Amino acid sequence: MKKLLYLMLLLPLAFGCGRGKKKEGLSTEDSLRAVTMGQHTYIQTADSSIISFMNGFNDIQDNLDKIKEKEKIVTVTSKDPEMRKSKEQQIVDDIQSIYDMMNKNKQRLAAMKARVGDSDKKNEVLEKFISRLTADLDAKNVQIEELKSQLEQMNVAMANLNTNYTEAQQESSVKTEKLNTAFYAFGTAKELIKNNVLTKEGGFIGIGKNQKLKADFNKDYFTKVDISTTTSIVLGAKKAKLITTHPSGSYKIEGADGKAEKLTILNADDFWSASKYLVIVVD
Repeated sequence: MKKLLYLMLLLPLAFGCGRGKKKEGLSTEDSLRAVTMGQHTYIQTADSSIISFMNGFNDIQDNLDKIKEKEKIVTVTSKDPEMRKSKEQQIVDDIQSIYDMMNKNKQRLAAMKARVGDSDKKNEVLEKFISRLTADLDAKNVQIEELKSQLEQMNVAMANLNTNYTEAQQESSVKTEKLNTAFYAFGTAKELIKNNVLTKEGGFIGIGKNQKLKADFNKDYFTKVDISTTTSIVLGAKKAKLITTHPSGSYKIEGADGKAEKLTILNADDFWSASKYLVIVVD
């Protein structure tokens, strides 16, 4: 219920702040032009940013809910001396799980802070929510340390717990880099076939064959990108067609006079959800 209330408050305020600045100083003609030509793009961009923030917020809240449940189990188990003795390893494992979830919360919060900090427009509403989340995590840290101290006083061994946030962060950064890594290649159909990226299949006696990614495609032909920072890919072509699978609402191909000058990624999470390899045939 807390998550739902926060998000209901967040959406109108976050969108409202941006729109107010966008329209300021526009003439009636300019305003109409913005509505008919530009607002769709603005809404898509803002929606992507808000959705990403909400996903981070939800992840942290879900982890905090799980931590509360773990804390209850540990507390109940540790109260009974006989039960505590027989379940000591489970208590230690539960405490380790709590620390692991808190480390994930800190990493997600750091990513959210970076996203808001890198934004070209400061959003006071998002910054206030981040401050609130920071305070919640700090308070939860205190509670966890108190629980750990109580268990140590009960002679529950806690020496092997990995509570080092820096070590966990380093391990997580390696995993995050892997998750954020994707690859793309584009060129004419002839070029991509020649370089063992595409193959032609189907059709009848050479007619109606479709281009598709080869099962053993040449990965060296691709360019590596960071999906958390890559928002567009310059194509400089007349036409462009995506061969790999990417949700249609997550990108658009832009260019003057109907040309395919660049591919713009509107929602990175959606765009790369089906495939971390992007192949585009251009003319």
